[in-house]
Amino acid sequence: PRLATIVTAQAKGKENAMAVAWHTSISFKPTLYGISISPERLTYQLIVDSKEFGVNFLPFEAAKLIASVGGSGGQEIDKFQRFNIAKSKPTKTSVPILEAAYAAYECKLVDDRGYGDHRWLVGEIVAVHMMTEVFAPEETLDLNKVSPALYLGDERYITVAKDTVTRLDRQVYGRR
Repeated sequence: PRLATIVTAQAKGKENAMAVAWHTSISFKPTLYGISISPERLTYQLIVDSKEFGVNFLPFEAAKLIASVGGSGGQEIDKFQRFNIAKSKPTKTSVPILEAAYAAYECKLVDDRGYGDHRWLVGEIVAVHMMTEVFAPEETLDLNKVSPALYLGDERYITVAKDTVTRLDRQVYGRR
């Protein structure tokens, strides 16, 4: 399972959103985040033009929205209008931030490289949006308050069972 996200971008008066399951944190200092996108996608061109993108993390309850955004083309429709996607204001970029996201990153593009049929885009996280009420004091998700949307492939989504989370002490288990 991969954490499902919606990547957002805007340039030249056009904005778009697309579902992305291939993504990851790369570095703490500087704070870098990577996403994998086909260069044939409108979102890729918007990111290249604007040099910025957003990464929005949505709860499992938004799986239908994620699938709708992922299953439609931004060249043909305005996804924000068609799917009634509410936006919050960004603070450091011009990328749309989704109100439904329990967390979102605003990123400035720092690298763009090709690997196979996709591009690996690296952004420096310049702003973080969080619904603080769904995070524990150590800034991990409180699974009693939010269930992340996980993508299995083949349009199948799941989430985690909160009673299966176990914290293992690195001092004990890292030295075996």
